[in-house]
Amino acid sequence: MQDFPHHYAVSATTAAESNVTLSSQGLDDLSTAGPPQFGGPGDVWSPETLLVGAVADCFVLSFRAIARAARFEWEHLSCEAVGTLDKIERVTQFTKFDVKAELTVPAGSSEEKAHKLLEKAERSCLITNSMTAPSTLEAEVRISG
Repeated sequence: MQDFPHHYAVSATTAAESNVTLSSQGLDDLSTAGPPQFGGPGDVWSPETLLVGAVADCFVLSFRAIARAARFEWEHLSCEAVGTLDKIERVTQFTKFDVKAELTVPAGSSEEKAHKLLEKAERSCLITNSMTAPSTLEAEVRISG
């Protein structure tokens, strides 16, 4: 692993009436739009589904690393995350994330240890641990023509 801090850069570009294209060096572009709840088409990833997807993905990857470190054998893990978006004091924000995990382990495995490792993965997820991180904006406006 590289020393901290790590930096992850993503650019988002769009025209007035088209999907957003997310780009990051070395990765395929990703098309996004608003979710249907905000008038979007519902057929591409949205910022909301990407965030909830990041929660599920981080949980699974955290469990994989924790199980490896604990030398715990497992066969299959599926995770479903549901994010609840609500308005709190006139600010729209995610108020909770419910994560449901189903882990399959070989016969003879310790169910208690499996639960402890799953709980540790939930506590270790850097995405959910980062949800209160501040955001800054540096803006520039250009006039065409």
